[in-house]
Amino acid sequence: MEDERKHGDPVDAIAEAWARERPGTPVASIGIITRVWRAAKLLGDERRRTLARLGIDTATLDLLSTLRRHGAPYAMTPGELREASLLTAGAITQRVARAERAGLVETERGPRGRTSSVRLSDAGHRLIEDSVNRLLTYEDSLLDHLDEDEHERLTELLRRLLDGLVERLGADAKPGQVGER
Repeated sequence: MEDERKHGDPVDAIAEAWARERPGTPVASIGIITRVWRAAKLLGDERRRTLARLGIDTATLDLLSTLRRHGAPYAMTPGELREASLLTAGAITQRVARAERAGLVETERGPRGRTSSVRLSDAGHRLIEDSVNRLLTYEDSLLDHLDEDEHERLTELLRRLLDGLVERLGADAKPGQVGER
């Protein structure tokens, strides 16, 4: 495997082929962007499979995680949820309704009958505690081939990459919901 890395991989072969076929075309980005895309695809697919085994989907994980990270009493207004997840009001309404039907959240209604507060139910709290613990433990194991220094360097480089992209593309700097919307 070490020998294979010295001679390149399929991503290097793509960059080399473009450099050969289109001399002068910048190809350096292929080595980074194609690998980031590939890693994101692998990790996203694996996260969806893992969540399916845990009995939770990405949208529900996002909603319950947002409430749990907010801290006790694990309640937020729909506006706070929207701001924290960068989703539309309609998407928040759908997610809350689905989670409420599943018994994972409880809602309070204001004077006009609209949801004024969304709170983790006991079942939702148990599900998110178990799911997050198992998910993050598993995902941590996916990175155990990196030593501590590599982990820190990669974290910093990815932070710089993301910050630069957010600035250049005018994207929202908040992480929001990751995955399918």
